[in-house]
Amino acid sequence: MELPPGGTMTGIPHTPGTREYLTCEVGTIELTESGQLWRLEPGDVVVFRGDQKHGYKNPGRIKTVAYSVIALAPVASP
Repeated sequence: MELPPGGTMTGIPHTPGTREYLTCEVGTIELTESGQLWRLEPGDVVVFRGDQKHGYKNPGRIKTVAYSVIALAPVASP
């Protein structure tokens, strides 16, 4: 994802048990999830619950480039 300075993006909660991996490549990105705040700089990685409300923000003065990998939880078959 790319966020301009001051830009934000709201994440969509996924199925229960989903995990997300977020890494910052350029700039700074803040992740909020379940009332917690993580501030990532280039090279930082965080793993968080993707089934909760979450959002991203670029608090810096340059464009932020970050990557998100979503590991969806398997859905049980009937």
